[in-house]
Amino acid sequence: MRLQCEVEVVSRLLPTCGLRGRGRGTRALLSLGRPPGRAEGGGVYLMVCTARDRVGARYKVQENIERFFTRFVEEGKATVRLREPAVDVCLSKANASNLKNFLSAVRLAHQGTDVGALPLSALVPAKTSEVEKPKTKMIITSRRDYPLTKNFPYSLEHLQTSYCKLARIDTRVLCLKKLRKLDLSHNHIKQLPATIGDLVCLQELNLHDNHLESFSGALCNSTLQKSLQSLDLSQNKIKALPIQFCQLRALVNLKLDDNEMIRLPFKMGQLDHLRFLSAARNKLPFLPSDFRKLCLESLDLFGNPFEQPNPLVPNIQLKIPLTLLECAARAAVNYRIPYGCHLLPSHLCEDLDVAKTCQCGSACLSSFIQITVTMNLHHVAHTVVLVDNMGGTEAPIISYFCSLHCYSQFLDRYLQSNG
Repeated sequence: MRLQCEVEVVSRLLPTCGLRGRGRGTRALLSLGRPPGRAEGGGVYLMVCTARDRVGARYKVQENIERFFTRFVEEGKATVRLREPAVDVCLSKANASNLKNFLSAVRLAHQGTDVGALPLSALVPAKTSEVEKPKTKMIITSRRDYPLTKNFPYSLEHLQTSYCKLARIDTRVLCLKKLRKLDLSHNHIKQLPATIGDLVCLQELNLHDNHLESFSGALCNSTLQKSLQSLDLSQNKIKALPIQFCQLRALVNLKLDDNEMIRLPFKMGQLDHLRFLSAARNKLPFLPSDFRKLCLESLDLFGNPFEQPNPLVPNIQLKIPLTLLECAARAAVNYRIPYGCHLLPSHLCEDLDVAKTCQCGSACLSSFIQITVTMNLHHVAHTVVLVDNMGGTEAPIISYFCSLHCYSQFLDRYLQSNG
């Protein structure tokens, strides 16, 4: 029987020097068995192999264990106290179930149970892979170093594969369920597989300088909603992000620079954890109405062809009288009536998801008045990169009105303030 865990062997006679440090804090392989070549009546031994000592240290088991400490066995921790030598074999970071089975076998061997009834292993030196600490970080920065035949270590938490001329994301990468940081910058990736959403621990995704033209709505509906905190889509060919993008509500840092963005997500205000946003050098004519709900530390919108706002030239989409659909939709949003695809056709749900909000607080769907007004970006960000070479920190933002009355009230205030 074998067990992989971390081991510390501590002498009780000389606790400050003794054997302290044999395998301390490092991965180890424990084996319970008999040395090869021994007679049938040979004793059972506990062997501890570490990266420094793959041959291993052996400890007699039968009638040689003073005590088992198993209070924290459910946490993968236990201690086996030996009589000779007077040492404590401290185990940690073990699989709880495997640890229980291993300790049960050691206890039976200590009690003198017949060797034939014990799950013994051959006491042979451990392989390097069995005692090495699991690899958690791998950085590859050239096509030449990219592994073509070997798998990536399943223990990886940080993987960078840059400048490798990758045209797609390797399916082997999508099996790395412990990944927290994935850097695929400076490649030729054109499309993202929906299975990236299966990387349940992924916190940082860097796709800078690729050939992406879109970001899948399926990814926005995946487990990335709860895990993804940093996303770099800069220097691609993206024109717009899907409506579902704002479901990635754990996002703190979002980079969209140097794309072909003609609009930002409609419901940007839902990204209430977002603190750092850069969308410089795109093709944005204005900002979405929801943008004013953001609370940012840093904002960079430099180099966008923002339109000159003109509140006196409205885009009037009012339908008077309001249609029954418009009235029902406004009521559903205003009174927060629950809805879903199990109650309404999916296209109606999608319309309700992007309902506009008038300055009076009421909702409107397809009947509205739209204008652009000027907003000082310091209202939503502590630090603002100038939007142009003239030193400006203002940008046009869309405003909606649900009726002529609301627009008239705004117009009166606007004309009074501009004298």
